[in-house]
Amino acid sequence: MSDYLTLADIDRTTQALRGRIRRTPRIGIILGSGLGSLADAVQDPTVIEFEELPLWPVSTVQGHHGRLISGKLEGQDVLVMQGRIHFYEGYSMSLVGLPVRVMQRLGVEILIVTNAAGAVNPKFSPGDLMLITDHLNLIGMTGQSPLRGPNLDEIGPRFPDMGQAYDRELAALAREVAREKGLSLWEGVYICLAGPSFETPADLRFLQGVGADAVGMSTVPEVTVARHGGTRVLGISTISNKANLDGMTLTTHEEVLQAGKIIVPRLTTLISGVLKRL
Repeated sequence: MSDYLTLADIDRTTQALRGRIRRTPRIGIILGSGLGSLADAVQDPTVIEFEELPLWPVSTVQGHHGRLISGKLEGQDVLVMQGRIHFYEGYSMSLVGLPVRVMQRLGVEILIVTNAAGAVNPKFSPGDLMLITDHLNLIGMTGQSPLRGPNLDEIGPRFPDMGQAYDRELAALAREVAREKGLSLWEGVYICLAGPSFETPADLRFLQGVGADAVGMSTVPEVTVARHGGTRVLGISTISNKANLDGMTLTTHEEVLQAGKIIVPRLTTLISGVLKRL
């Protein structure tokens, strides 16, 4: 297969999925490391394993279940990715963007992306939620963009604007829900690195200097694809570990998964509140 997906490739996967689900989703939700249990709240679910769909890349990371769940959540027709695909797993950026492309072809209007992120801002603590107000596309700046290659003119323009990557109305709804539910909700800039190694103290000091508040290894490629196709985006980072600016603490994936267990109830409350208002 080519490094670039054609519209025919995307529609092949879309048709296979459309034949398996009973609802046309309006909302797409992508769940990050350790956050998959939020999908348990979906009502009347249809569950599809990633490997059952043609071309759909399979998640290889602990904490990513690797399945799609179609159903109802707070009265909305949703398609939930319980786990995601990362560039560091060896997939092309085009394949990393395939799930969002399929959601767009199914008619998804709004994408809610979540991730487990490390704190860059020293005020953040494990268990915190951060509303993503903007991102730094460090991988994209070095040429690894999911939009690289022939443009899919049927979906979006060759040069999409990213001035409002994260929808301001959706962000306002999230703030409103957080106030009503008594949830602490930080706001900040998320930066995506290629991974899979965690950051050195020098990395983190650099990231602080360029304006990042949280760091991870996902989300930005998905958001780039979403905005190319005109899909509105709400982004939430869940803070899994403190900024290791002095190199005195050890960051592990197990720590990230453990933090997810604490964060999921808060994240569920926030996303459910937003869905009720849509």
